[in-house]
Amino acid sequence: MPEIVFKGKEYVYNHHLTVPYRPLVADAARGIGPEDLNSNLVIHGDNLHALKALLPRYAGIVDLVFIDPPYNTGNEGWCYNDNVNSPIMKEWLSTNPVDGEDMLRHDKWLCMMWPRLVLLRELMGEAGSIWITLDDNEVHRARMVLDEIFGADNFVATCIWQKNFSPKNTAQFFSEDHDYVLVYAKDKRVWRPNLLERTAEMDARYSNPDNHPRGPWTSGDLSARNYYSEGTYPVTAPSGRVFDGPPPGRYWGISKEKFLQLDVDNCIWWGEDGNNMPRLKRFQQDVKQGRTPQTLWFYDEVGHTQDAKKTLIEMGLLKDQESTITPKPVALIERILELASTPDSIVLDSFAGSGTTAHAVLKANARDNGQRKFILVEGEDYADRLTAERVRRAIRGYAWVGTQRETLLEEKINFTQFKKADQWLAKVEAIKAAEGFGADDAAQMVLGEAAAPPPASAPARKKRFDKINVELKDGVLRVEGEKRVSQMADGLGGEFTYCTLGEPLSIEKLLSGQDLPSFEALGAWLLHTATGGTLQAPPPDAPAFYLSEAQDAHVWLVYRPDLAFLKSADAALTLPRAQAMAEWGHARQEGQEGQGAPKRHLVFAPAKYLSNAQLRAQGIEFAALPFALFRQG
Repeated sequence: MPEIVFKGKEYVYNHHLTVPYRPLVADAARGIGPEDLNSNLVIHGDNLHALKALLPRYAGIVDLVFIDPPYNTGNEGWCYNDNVNSPIMKEWLSTNPVDGEDMLRHDKWLCMMWPRLVLLRELMGEAGSIWITLDDNEVHRARMVLDEIFGADNFVATCIWQKNFSPKNTAQFFSEDHDYVLVYAKDKRVWRPNLLERTAEMDARYSNPDNHPRGPWTSGDLSARNYYSEGTYPVTAPSGRVFDGPPPGRYWGISKEKFLQLDVDNCIWWGEDGNNMPRLKRFQQDVKQGRTPQTLWFYDEVGHTQDAKKTLIEMGLLKDQESTITPKPVALIERILELASTPDSIVLDSFAGSGTTAHAVLKANARDNGQRKFILVEGEDYADRLTAERVRRAIRGYAWVGTQRETLLEEKINFTQFKKADQWLAKVEAIKAAEGFGADDAAQMVLGEAAAPPPASAPARKKRFDKINVELKDGVLRVEGEKRVSQMADGLGGEFTYCTLGEPLSIEKLLSGQDLPSFEALGAWLLHTATGGTLQAPPPDAPAFYLSEAQDAHVWLVYRPDLAFLKSADAALTLPRAQAMAEWGHARQEGQEGQGAPKRHLVFAPAKYLSNAQLRAQGIEFAALPFALFRQG
């Protein structure tokens, strides 16, 4: 298979292996609900380190990844700052940020994306999928990188999203009205998209004018261009009209015997008068209970960039449409959730930006009572004031501020009517006067003539609008009332935990007995390192120091972040403690039907007071915590 070659690839190829593990540190003040690292998460920190931090809990179980990485247009000013230990990388870091003048910006973008995509793949379940929004700057390079990391056979589709609803007349060559959504599966052999809901327009095509017992139907052509040896027989309509065969150059798609049986079963439509060329009745109950997704996504179905900014403005998170921030519309992520999630899916977005993914997940859960879980990662300093704040407002509700418009006049203006400009201006001014507004030069400028004074009889009333907009565009005169409104938008409900990244956890070098990690943080790292498993919530009856169940073992950690405890005999693995562990494991195994032989026990502890033979007798493997863990610093 061809591979993409870029400057720095040899340094980042396995860089994900050298990224240190940094535990997630919950910040109760910034979240909603109890601190729970198994809940919805908003993580503030470098997304490469955050992905590594997520491995002990989420490796192999994420159902859907959506990312909106930098498009690398040359105008974004993003920084490449991965700590790769090589002279070439250190030289690059001195030229940040990456902009249009950087001749190596494409190489840097690939260096940035490679280790993140590798870790994202590790986090995905076997039936998971990844969706990436990009434009023409990097989409072709992204395809090659994804082919290498995920396998070319796991490419699913490139969807085209119409992000703009009107052309940009300032474009030098073409108005770029679309972005791409790349779709890859972890394993395309087991992944399938969901069907979309059928539209009312699709269902409206079916009716039941003859009260057929099989319900609504529509008619379809019985003939085809493809040659069929039994497809040229004559048929007779109920009216007696004889058709020698299908239209010239075509063939019936079924045999005569099959046709006659369908006719007996009232599954052939001859037209209302029984005199038309026969067509096959296709019954609504036989079609898919959804619609197959297409690769063209139009803005009226999945939103556009102005929609996205409008949402942030309404939520009070953005001041105006001219902001340089480029969020995605909620409807776009809702479409992806509809195609690639179930009500209990785990959804990860490691380039979270304004938090659209969380907003879409909350809306999807509110709609179908789902339990989807989101994990957002944002490294910029707005992670709390924008990303997390949007989630907080979506959950609790927010004061909605927007613009309400009402059309007061809409008329097509042809050349003859244009000659009567004074009359149209008088009509406009009458409308304005009726709404409590005086003469306005803007209206005069529209048609280029002085406005006639409003009739003396024009009724005046209290203003319903903040202003009146008058526009003549594409031959249509439109008068519109505009008013700013404010009301409370209902919250979607839910909770989330806000996290930052703790100091890197390095048993060998960094843990000196001071600033000891929590039981959960150390346990998650040890469990994943030793078994490749993810930290699961312990059962309610689990004894002290029980960590989690892995695929082939019960894992225990005799540990407290307390130096005195770790240096005491209470932290050692003793025979009574080992026997209690084994007995609990046997009891749990007996309570689970069809589970096979009892699992082994993997025990991490500072010391043990029994021999290896005694450990084997209890089905226990002992792993000593390094002395550095509880050595006085």
